[in-house]
Amino acid sequence: MDIDRVRELVKLVEDSEINELEVTDEGQTIRIQKHAAAAAYAAPPPPPAPAAGSGAMVDAAGPAVDPVRAGWREVRSPIVGTFYHAPSPESPPFVSVGDRIAPGQTLCIVEAMKVMNEIEADFAGVVREIVAVNGTPVEAEGVLFLVEPA
Repeated sequence: MDIDRVRELVKLVEDSEINELEVTDEGQTIRIQKHAAAAAYAAPPPPPAPAAGSGAMVDAAGPAVDPVRAGWREVRSPIVGTFYHAPSPESPPFVSVGDRIAPGQTLCIVEAMKVMNEIEADFAGVVREIVAVNGTPVEAEGVLFLVEPA
C-alpha cells in the first residue's frame, strides 16, 4: 500500500467521527485508530415539554414528535464518506426540496476513498428536507434526506 493511500485513510479517520478503520489491500492490512483522551460527559438536559395546545404529540419514549414529520422517512448513507448533492460542481443537484422521487432514482453521491457511490431511493415520495450539507463528511447510517412517502 503506497504512502499516499495511507495518508488518505488517515485523513478520512481524522475528518470523521469514526474511531477506528481497518483496510486490507493486496494482502496488506492497515489499521488506524484515534485515541481520544478520556473525558467525563454530563448528560444533556431533557428537552422542554411542549406547551399545552401546541399541536405536537409526545412520544412516551422520547421528545415531542412533529405531526407533520411523523410520517416522513429517512434516507441514510450506507457508508462513511463525503456527501455531494450533484454529479459535478457545475451540474444541477440530483434532487431538490419538493421534488418527487422514484425507486432507483439517484439522490446524491457519497465519495469514499475516491470512489463515487450513487445513493438511490428505495421508495417513492417527495423530498421534504435535505439534511446533509454539500461537500461535508457523513457517517454510515447518517441521515441524508427526509422524504414524505407517496
